[in-house]
Amino acid sequence: MVRVAFGRRVFAPSWPMTLLTVLLCSAFVALGRWQWRRGDHRAAEWAAFARGADRALPDPGDFATLPAFQRIRVSGQLDAEHQFLLDNRTHAGRAGYEVLTPLALEDGRVLLVDRGWVAFTGYRARLPDVRLEAPGIVTLTGRIDTLPAAGLALGRMPPDRVGPWPRVTSYPQMGELAQALGHALAARILLLDPQAPFGYVRDWQPPGLSPARHWSYAVQWWGFAATLFVIWVVLSSRESARVAR
Repeated sequence: MVRVAFGRRVFAPSWPMTLLTVLLCSAFVALGRWQWRRGDHRAAEWAAFARGADRALPDPGDFATLPAFQRIRVSGQLDAEHQFLLDNRTHAGRAGYEVLTPLALEDGRVLLVDRGWVAFTGYRARLPDVRLEAPGIVTLTGRIDTLPAAGLALGRMPPDRVGPWPRVTSYPQMGELAQALGHALAARILLLDPQAPFGYVRDWQPPGLSPARHWSYAVQWWGFAATLFVIWVVLSSRESARVAR
């Protein structure tokens, strides 16, 4: 065991306590670094969200190459007969769904349009009324985004391949929605602008927690590591007379 005397005190840490301190401090530092990287990543996403609001680009042809949250303008016909309800979506603390409606573009591609949030009716057997009068060719603007992703696979529920419409689904993959519709879909979706017609509650926000929140969590983890180190030093220091006994 290491023993270092300073004045009337001796620093004599035990190996078990030292090992436990090293392991926990290493874990706390790693968690802090992870949260800091998440904050940097979230800051980039929030910056992209802000940049995407500048102007609506005309249909670029390839949605997959667009920056995240870029606003675009597309024209096509809404498919009012085949809609999806994304389950487990909340707004202002209330449960509900987001409505996905296919938009058949003039060149044959099909883009899913997120028309916004509708409240849960209180009964699983009674879905909200999301009927839409097909208005013919329309021009819509909104932000390009990806489908919401579940934190755990247990939260996923693909849509039924048969049955009445609209079909309820939770954190689906694009391929599963395409199979339910019976034709290919664009790889990303369109978050319909709040001022655009044919929608519901559309209060789009940057994804996830704020970057500052992640950075503050990182500082907290590092604070835990520093506190644990101080505790280890204090508990490992004794008066020399006590150590001698």
